[in-house]
Amino acid sequence: MVYAVVVAWLVVAAIVVLTWNRLDTDRGWRGVVLTLTLGLSLLHQLLFATITEDALVTFRYAQNIADGNGPVFNPGERVEGYTNFLWLVLIALPRAAFGADVRAAAVGLGVLAALGCVLLSCFLVNRIVAAAAPDGAEPRPAIGVAAAVLTASAGGLAVYGASGSEVPLFVLLVLAVGYALAARRPVVAGVLVAFAVMTSPEGLVVAVLAGLWLAGAALKRKHSWWAPVGYVLGALVFLIPRLAWRATFYQHFLPAPLVAKLGGPFGSHLAAGWPYLSGFALAHQGFLLLGVVAAVALVLRRTPAAVRGVRVAEPPVGTARSSGVRVAEPPLVAAVEGRALIWLLFATSAGLAVAAVLIGGDPGPSWRLLAPVPPLLAVAAAGVYGVLAADVAGKPSPQPRPLASRLVPVTACGLAGIAVLVSVFSPEMLDRVRDWRSHGTELAEIGGWLGDYLPPGSVVSAAAPGALADRGGQLLIIDVLGRTDDHIAREGRYDDGVATDYDYVVNGRRPTVAVPADGGYADRQHCAIDPVYAGKYEVATFRRVGTPYWVAVYPRAEQAKALVADLDKGPDFRYVPCPS
Repeated sequence: MVYAVVVAWLVVAAIVVLTWNRLDTDRGWRGVVLTLTLGLSLLHQLLFATITEDALVTFRYAQNIADGNGPVFNPGERVEGYTNFLWLVLIALPRAAFGADVRAAAVGLGVLAALGCVLLSCFLVNRIVAAAAPDGAEPRPAIGVAAAVLTASAGGLAVYGASGSEVPLFVLLVLAVGYALAARRPVVAGVLVAFAVMTSPEGLVVAVLAGLWLAGAALKRKHSWWAPVGYVLGALVFLIPRLAWRATFYQHFLPAPLVAKLGGPFGSHLAAGWPYLSGFALAHQGFLLLGVVAAVALVLRRTPAAVRGVRVAEPPVGTARSSGVRVAEPPLVAAVEGRALIWLLFATSAGLAVAAVLIGGDPGPSWRLLAPVPPLLAVAAAGVYGVLAADVAGKPSPQPRPLASRLVPVTACGLAGIAVLVSVFSPEMLDRVRDWRSHGTELAEIGGWLGDYLPPGSVVSAAAPGALADRGGQLLIIDVLGRTDDHIAREGRYDDGVATDYDYVVNGRRPTVAVPADGGYADRQHCAIDPVYAGKYEVATFRRVGTPYWVAVYPRAEQAKALVADLDKGPDFRYVPCPS
């Protein structure tokens, strides 16, 4: 699959470079190239194609919704153990309506959302350039193709495309908010930003920055004040009912995973956040360099003095421009609006980076929290080229020189190739995703074994509840890190930024069996018990039949003999007592 992705990039790069000028004029050929770029994106996603632990937690919630138990992880326990409400609803609907498999629906929707990001990056660049181009200027839709190629090569989007998680949908919504603003549709932007907030907490960053951008435009009279008002109303129409339902059903305004993540000392968040950001920057130097160069070029090519201070009021409702139809306007003012949209994209990238540092990063591979940044930088950089290439005097842009005409596609395709190679060779990407996949598969096997042979109604404590629940049926699973447990998330103590309360787990929830490992099988027998379980639990070690691998579980002491006998009935695991 690695070779297929590299070959796909070579094919797309060669075609884009060789037919660059034709892409501006031949719509059919442009469609062919975009189709090939979508193929590159699909292969890039299939290279990783690993379900995440967070996605498995969401699957359990979706399954319970479809089965009539409501949005709960364990039936009867109202804990909001997810932060992706909109994604949860979307993947639960096919199961509830048609009996479709939740996993298949989530993976399919995620892949489609990632492909949508590739297309939308192209359309957004062209929209920005069109907004900045004076009337009579030649269209340059090939610039959007360059942004699409860069987006298809972004490693974070590829890693999470087929992961079953909400990341591709969130990136798509972030780009869609930018498109709605470029199209002068503030109410639509408000609705989309509400969807982004309901998909990921980082959507709040996008919501605030987009709102401030509209308010600034209103102050400069590039929009009327109805624009930010409509934006806020469009967002609140969805966010207020969502918050009201959350407070009524869960009795809290913040979900347990967010509370568990943010509840630790601020210093520990920064200590983890800076390495998280620096690792991302090291792996995405191409995108960051592209963004820096584009931003510097935009600063150096300043807006002409003739347009500084120009104020243009929003036309009354019902006019062509207020309805979204492009009409003639002063070309320099159009250029200013295009620049402002690009600066919003840069600011959104920076805001998401700051947010990732402040919350201490994320334990998953490939910098999930920063997945929107490379596509945003790709769109912004391509938009800068398009804006600066437009003739602000209102004349058509001169035909580019042959060498200059090749610079943009060569740069875009070269950086795309670097991004693809980084996603293959970076230890935080393909290698770690493969480890992640094997650990998840192993934990799912352990969960299926426990679900099949433990007594009905058994309670299991674990640090990876989603993977254990994947095949564990309706085992009641306690997340010892508090992501699906309100008490631990809100009242636990924090050790290295992680919420825990083992006294509550051992003496309050009294799990039947504890699964201490969150990394799957071990390569040797482990007979020592974790001190937090000592006294109330015993160690039972099992050999995975036909393999050199082991798994240790802690059955409750007073039930240990019967539980071990039950688990030993499974054909795939054989009990091996620890040496006395």
